[in-house]
Amino acid sequence: MARVLFLSLFLLSISVSSQAFHVETISFDEGYKHLFGEDNLVVSADRKRANLVLNRYTGSGFISSDYYMHGYFSASIKLPKENTAGVVVAFYLSNGDVFEKNHDELDWEFLGNKKGKEWRVQTNIYGNGSTMRGREERYLLPFDPTEAAHRYSILWTANVIIFYVDDIPIREVIRTEAMGSDFPSKPMAVYATIWDGSAWATDGGKVKINYKYSPFIAEFSELVLKGCTSAPIQQSQMSVDLDRCASTEIELMTADFAVMTPKMRSDMRRFREKKMTYTVCYDAVRYQSVFPECDNTPEEQEKFWQWGESKTVKPRNRSSKRHSLRGQPAVASLYNAQAAV
Repeated sequence: MARVLFLSLFLLSISVSSQAFHVETISFDEGYKHLFGEDNLVVSADRKRANLVLNRYTGSGFISSDYYMHGYFSASIKLPKENTAGVVVAFYLSNGDVFEKNHDELDWEFLGNKKGKEWRVQTNIYGNGSTMRGREERYLLPFDPTEAAHRYSILWTANVIIFYVDDIPIREVIRTEAMGSDFPSKPMAVYATIWDGSAWATDGGKVKINYKYSPFIAEFSELVLKGCTSAPIQQSQMSVDLDRCASTEIELMTADFAVMTPKMRSDMRRFREKKMTYTVCYDAVRYQSVFPECDNTPEEQEKFWQWGESKTVKPRNRSSKRHSLRGQPAVASLYNAQAAV
């Protein structure tokens, strides 16, 4: 049986190695509802796109109508232009409204910047309220995220978490026994928000939002909610919910986005080498011991400072007349090749 399963996964990996993911999108009303911001959530007439607006009065957000016990969650997002210092756009999973002291969370956070400077992107993983052991990583992007929408996705299963940019995996966290309850394990809802993060988002809070440039608008489209719906439950009920969602779990783990082919691993390694500006795995200042899921090597460690910042990946100014991939031939080729498939 094990040999048959291995052969099936191998054949599947061959078939998906040269194509983009195929996932079914939904309309806004099929999976989401208003969260906050009154009229600052604007849904298109065809109900396939939603704009989140931040002005001097309020931000805005929407939330999935259901909670999910594992799944694949995705949205194409176009970020605001001009001076976006202090602006935070987020696409994430959380159950913090139910479990206030021991919540789980998986984040995409997009951090605005001063005019001409790059947006920064951050991924976070919190399990069972482990906010003091946050598993942050930060990246630059090989494109201008304000010029066109790009897809950002999260796969969450019982044993692995993967973050993707345009179907390229950029971070994989495989569950280990040592992680314990730090691995998210309770049903979560899916959120999208835009808000004022002046206190910390840009230069540690030194640069605040300039509302002269408002409204700031984040555009969401190509929404994907693929998982097992579940009511928020306590740990004691978890085994029952896992049994009920077993078939969905198998479907997730054998989907094209979950089968990590050699090409996908190569693309992930290249992205991280070229675009990762911080990783918790090499932050020896905040944490005395290495996180159990980190696969650290002495050779790679030499590329990072003691506080986990990259020694080689540097931000650059973006000119409105300069193509965002210029000067980055390796990453540009990677993304052009992916788009051509």
